[in-house]
Amino acid sequence: MEKIQVGIVGTGIYLPKDKMTAREISKATKGVWSEQAVIDKLGIREKTIPSHNISDGTQEMGALAALDALKNTGIDPLDINVILSITEEWKEYPLTTSALYIQDRIGATNAWGIDVQNRCCTTVSAMKMAKDMLVADDEINVIMVVGGYRNGDFVDYEDKDMSMMFNLGAGGGAIILKKNYHKNLLLGSHIIADGSLSRTAGVQIGGICNPITAGNVDEAKKSLRLLDPVKMKNRLNEVSMPNWFMCIDESLRKSGLKRSDITFLDILHIKRSGHDSMVQELGLTPSQTIYLEDYGHIGQIDQILSLHLALETGQVKDGSVVCMLAAGIGYVWAANIIKWG
Repeated sequence: MEKIQVGIVGTGIYLPKDKMTAREISKATKGVWSEQAVIDKLGIREKTIPSHNISDGTQEMGALAALDALKNTGIDPLDINVILSITEEWKEYPLTTSALYIQDRIGATNAWGIDVQNRCCTTVSAMKMAKDMLVADDEINVIMVVGGYRNGDFVDYEDKDMSMMFNLGAGGGAIILKKNYHKNLLLGSHIIADGSLSRTAGVQIGGICNPITAGNVDEAKKSLRLLDPVKMKNRLNEVSMPNWFMCIDESLRKSGLKRSDITFLDILHIKRSGHDSMVQELGLTPSQTIYLEDYGHIGQIDQILSLHLALETGQVKDGSVVCMLAAGIGYVWAANIIKWG
């Protein structure tokens, strides 16, 4: 029996019009971070931020990216069987299902949908889930992975512990996968989780443990924090890079490839030194990746955005081997391999 293959039909992107510059980030830190340090160390020249309108809600940004993906691919929304929403939990209305909002917005009335969440790893994790579903279920042929992100709303720029999240931006992304689409193949994936870090970062005020009150409402709006900064930073320093490289090597092994086969690194936005180190360690050149210094870190949308941009620039073309790389607080590391063309 012929092995079922899963290919990427195409991508869609939505980015808000508004930007926050390195100078504005510096000003928001009250000068603790200079403009040049924001550029050089944090690796942000500017980042996309939501405008003050409803179209930049996370669910709607996902829907706009989904519409862009349909336009770019020519896929009929009626042919979509499943929508895996990667929209963040911070959305227009709590406890509404983002996948179903998108299903209605794009007219995918034959699809069922579900929300999945793995923080900034969600795209890579959901792509693995999509592939597994397409292989396992005879009646699923097309899956859209789609969502929006704007967790930067919660960042307190005066919190010195939070500099690792000063890059948080906003936007939406969509990627469509199809069974036996014999090109742009999604090959191996590998994911590692470390639950000992599950409560080292998050929004501190607004949940069951620490509800919003009249007295803390203003603080709650800026309460994305490192809840245990010492534990988190010590543990990440110990395991983060080894886990990332294990994800890369294992996803390559499952794909029948090796590190030297990688021609494009599709990586989320991280500090500049970490990005440069990763590129160098993999034996790549700066032209074999895109550093998202003009977009910031749009959470799990980064991988879709990087691939989308690389296809526009020709950095990914027929024969390219793409390594998608992600990490999410909680803590999760993930990679997948795509053979383009």
